[in-house]
Amino acid sequence: MEPINLAEKLGQFSEHWSPKIVADYNGNDVMVVKVLGEFNWHSHPDTDDFFLVLDGEIDIEMRDRTVTLMAGEMFVVPKGVEHRPVAQKEAHLMVIEPCGTPNTGDAATAVTKDRI
Repeated sequence: MEPINLAEKLGQFSEHWSPKIVADYNGNDVMVVKVLGEFNWHSHPDTDDFFLVLDGEIDIEMRDRTVTLMAGEMFVVPKGVEHRPVAQKEAHLMVIEPCGTPNTGDAATAVTKDRI
């Protein structure tokens, strides 16, 4: 039980769209991720998708609207809603989702989430 420095954790990797697990919380993975460009359109049929912008700015595109998030802002995409995160410049996020949830909504196309 030690404090977790998110900036330090983010400094340990450079790849984009590859979430890194930094903690467990009530059966959820707490992760940090660097993002740049467009991610895949996807949805999560069984869970909401939590985004907290730590640094930078991202758009969460949905089929009917786009939500822009700045550093310090968060947004929850409800389960089943198709969405696509987009970052024009590199941004750093914290995401929280149930352990084992594929980041693309499909285990066949999801990245492996390493623990750092």
